[in-house]
Amino acid sequence: MSSTDDFTGPVIDNPVSGERIRIRVSAAQSGGKLLAWELRLAPGGRVPSGHVHPGQEERFSVIRGRLRFRLGWRRRVVGPGQSVTVPPGVPHHFANAGPTEAVVLVETRPAMQMAELLRVAAELARDQHGRPRWLPRPVDLLLFMDEFAAEVRAPFLPVRLVRVVVRGAARLAAGTGADARYRRLRAR
Repeated sequence: MSSTDDFTGPVIDNPVSGERIRIRVSAAQSGGKLLAWELRLAPGGRVPSGHVHPGQEERFSVIRGRLRFRLGWRRRVVGPGQSVTVPPGVPHHFANAGPTEAVVLVETRPAMQMAELLRVAAELARDQHGRPRWLPRPVDLLLFMDEFAAEVRAPFLPVRLVRVVVRGAARLAAGTGADARYRRLRAR
């Protein structure tokens, strides 16, 4: 898998985080074993918050630029030709550590619903209409966390307690119609 300068094909663009993503190998193409994606991260760009993938490994291979990682409590900066592997269950966060766009090849194993998670996260970001905040509205965030519980969770919090709260809030939102905006964004 190599990076191309034209970045053609469908792009997932997250205006809040500065992420531009192009899926290179889909879950369908790999039989669910792999999601391979090219990440272009703008200067100052970063994943919105630290997170954990309970059952997935991620491998980040830097092609251009530099990325700053936090893996658990450790920090690391990587540049071209270097890689970082994040095992399942390890809290992590990453950001562009340089003045230019970072180009990174990412492999997520197994693929699960990661491509859909990336797409929905970008839709939630676009819905913020220029509001200067990194996270979606609380109801939308809870619904997102419920839908993608197998792919992502908050780090450093009691898993069972968070799951009970998120699941309960999602049911309440669905029962009261407070999930309408999320469902609309989800369908885009």
